[in-house]
Amino acid sequence: MEKKLSLGVLVSGSGSNLQSIIDHIEQDRLNAAIAVVISNNPHAYALTRAEKHHIPTAVITHETFSSREEFDRAIADTLDAYAVDLAVMAGFMRILSPHILNRFPQRIMNIHPALLPSFPGLHGQRQALEYGARFSGCTVHFVDAGIDSGPIIIQAVVPVLETDTEDTLSARILREEHRIYPQAIQWYAEGRIQVHNRQVKIIAGGIPDTDGHHNPPLTMTSL
Repeated sequence: MEKKLSLGVLVSGSGSNLQSIIDHIEQDRLNAAIAVVISNNPHAYALTRAEKHHIPTAVITHETFSSREEFDRAIADTLDAYAVDLAVMAGFMRILSPHILNRFPQRIMNIHPALLPSFPGLHGQRQALEYGARFSGCTVHFVDAGIDSGPIIIQAVVPVLETDTEDTLSARILREEHRIYPQAIQWYAEGRIQVHNRQVKIIAGGIPDTDGHHNPPLTMTSL
């Protein structure tokens, strides 16, 4: 039997991307297993989602540590304890220090609700609206020491409508997040991601997406 990729999911809030990953796994669309869900927020609904699917959880609150490095060390130790191959940030509202990044080089992914490098940081959807962007979207990238500055794995594009509010734009972007995050994880599980400097190459990336909505094109069937 093919070995499943062992995931550690870092969460702070509702965990809709966590749920998407769970759904893809349970429908055999993603060759992975979630070993642990870690949250810095003991009240995160993502923890409830994990418990409903009998996934181990850990709460590590940053307030109990005297430094960011100690907090990150506790997270890294937990990931190691569960033998995690890849950590994925799914609405995890903390910046990771070099301590954890050095222990998991190019083994931490994040998803951001904007077309990086535009509009990094908080409220990417609001930034796009206020700037007057005609297109926005989402980006899966490897995490580095900067803010949403790591190598880009896949992006999805959505139009910004004149009638959009932050909520309506966010909802359309979120639907694409739920498509491209599991795809990026599956490529990693298949060993198809190569990084040269900051350029990410997907081996045998599939048929070009002539509509231009996803780049690289999706190779898994969407939910």
